Amino acid sequence: MHFKILRKKPRTTTFAGLIFTLALALALTAVPILVVAGGAQEADRALFWSLHKDGKQVGYVLGTIHSEDPRVLDFSAGFLQKLGNNTVFAMELVPDFPTLARLTETMHYPPGKTLEAVIGPDRFKALVNALSGYRVPLEFIRRMKPWAAMMTLSTPPPQTGFFMDLSLSLRASGSGLRVIGLETLEQQLSFLEQMPMPMQLKLLDQAIAKFDQVKAVHEQMVNAYLDNDLWILQSLSDEQMQAVDVKTRDYFIESGIHARNLRMMKTLLPYFTDNAVFVAVGALHLPGDRGLLNSLRHEGFSLKPLGLPFIQDHQD
Repeated sequence: MHFKILRKKPRTTTFAGLIFTLALALALTAVPILVVAGGAQEADRALFWSLHKDGKQVGYVLGTIHSEDPRVLDFSAGFLQKLGNNTVFAMELVPDFPTLARLTETMHYPPGKTLEAVIGPDRFKALVNALSGYRVPLEFIRRMKPWAAMMTLSTPPPQTGFFMDLSLSLRASGSGLRVIGLETLEQQLSFLEQMPMPMQLKLLDQAIAKFDQVKAVHEQMVNAYLDNDLWILQSLSDEQMQAVDVKTRDYFIESGIHARNLRMMKTLLPYFTDNAVFVAVGALHLPGDRGLLNSLRHEGFSLKPLGLPFIQDHQD
């Protein structure tokens, strides 16, 4: 038996929905992670894990995918029971209204400075054309920062605004769990805000050039996710970054993944003192020597792979 959330028929993308999408999608797209062979990495292909310490179960870790696809929202009864057995739900960023307001402000240039002046009229014209399916007001585009425009184009236009990350947080809150963010918006945006402008422009150019491929790539990612294979997700992500120079890729890996993993672990660990914690973060934060799975092992946790949330699984 599966529990489903009843919702209205998807509508056309709205501007508010786009802002909400960005809040949930930050740094989760087009970020490569290098596959490291050997040791625990050989087995780290699963997306859902139970956490144990000192012989006791202390929570779960789920790698999520930023998608509205109904297939990733159809949670099994067994999974929802596991979710409800915790006291804290930890996600990368809690997309509350104050956060969304700060996001809108941060992704804009201040009055008097325009995106067209920064990126040039030809690139700006191409960007406006690429964003035509997102229903973003032209005045909003005029004041966007390059990284914000790039992030917008890195995911398909939102239809419902009801993404896996949001669905899980609402399920957790409805089950009485305390929902916490492992980062603040300012922390999460820092690596984008501090990215050198030449890097931002290269990534924006790539996003503009490939905007018509985003839906197909996203479908590939969802299918790989449903196959419960983290390595395939990594491979697809790596493919999307092949057109980017090594310096830019290294910046993303170090600042967008490794530094954020360290910060999220530092925030997360104290919650295990008195709570059972369900951790839900973007799947590409899990693997690698400096990924969250290995970091948890270094802190004395043992991990056991489980079936996906959409599969009845009676393991602990």
